[in-house]
Amino acid sequence: MGAIPDLDLLKIRKYCEEKTPQEFRSEMRVEVGVRGKSVTIFECRPPWDRQETEWSRLPIGQLRYDLATAGWTLFWADRNSRWHLYDLIDPGSVEELLGEIDIDPTCIFWG
Repeated sequence: MGAIPDLDLLKIRKYCEEKTPQEFRSEMRVEVGVRGKSVTIFECRPPWDRQETEWSRLPIGQLRYDLATAGWTLFWADRNSRWHLYDLIDPGSVEELLGEIDIDPTCIFWG
C-alpha cells in the first residue's frame, strides 16, 4: 500500500468517472491527479486552438490524506490555483468530503 489507501483512491476515481457522462467526454472530463498524499480533482476541457493538443485542467478540489489519523482534509483552489483549507467541514472520510464537493454549498468547487 502506498501513501494513499487504494480503496479511497478507487472511490475518488469512481466519483470523477461518474461526473463525466459518456456522451460529453469529447467536451469535458473530470480527472484525478495524485501527488504524494494529495489527490486533486480537475475539470478538463479540450483545446480551443486546433494547433494545441493538451486539454486545459482547472483544479476543482484537493483531498489530502493524513496517515497518522487515516483521515482526509479538503482544500479549494483560488483563482491563482493556490490551495486553501476548506473549513466548513471537519477532516473525515473520502465519502464525506466528496459529498461536500458534490453539494458545493458555497459554489467554491463547481462554481
